[in-house]
Amino acid sequence: MRIRGERECSDCGQRWSYYETGDVSCPNCGSLRSTGVGERERHTTAPVTLDLTAARDLAGEDRWEEAIEEATARCGEYVRRRGFLRGGELLAFDDTYLAAMELRAVAREYRRDRRAGENEEIYLLSLLRGADAGERPSVEAVPDIEAEPTETIRTARALAYAKAIEEYRREVSTYLDDHLDPAATKVSGSIAGHVKRVQALDGDIDLRTVETLVRATQDVGRAIREEDEEALATARDRLGRL
Repeated sequence: MRIRGERECSDCGQRWSYYETGDVSCPNCGSLRSTGVGERERHTTAPVTLDLTAARDLAGEDRWEEAIEEATARCGEYVRRRGFLRGGELLAFDDTYLAAMELRAVAREYRRDRRAGENEEIYLLSLLRGADAGERPSVEAVPDIEAEPTETIRTARALAYAKAIEEYRREVSTYLDDHLDPAATKVSGSIAGHVKRVQALDGDIDLRTVETLVRATQDVGRAIREEDEEALATARDRLGRL
């Protein structure tokens, strides 16, 4: 949606940025009476930080089920509030968002499937340890066992990333409605085709392919944000090897 990001309090005259605070109340006097200043810009995100400290503490106390529940809740809140347009600017497709999407999906599968073993627990702990710092496990770190429940963990990652790419692409398309870029639009459309294939296969696909789609999406975002033609060429090259 389009909103005026700068607000002016009708009671005390204080000005503040809604884009930065996400709060309609005046930071000076607390009044809810304010008016928007300046042009309306597309804005889809809210100030939010992913903090998994409580979940890690629970895991450290061997309260594993509670840790998973806490992590799922925190990741869910984070991805619901996150967007990729802030005051008309396109944001990066960052690893914290990806890690939060993956942790939420993997945690759900872990809770659903009681056959999960040590490999799955170690992998889930690696996500829990680094997701809020923007650290994602490498493809090689995913348990490589062609059997349940490990295969379910792998498909959960694939589908989580596919969904994340889909969400980012949607906002890229919105941004490009205002900033025409036929080349970026074409590459983004190509990514969409690959994502649909991942989803059609229910995530049963080589995780290296999914990682390539993540990297290509990040390249497209960088190409648009920084007017970097080389980044767009890199995205094309990645997709051409799939």
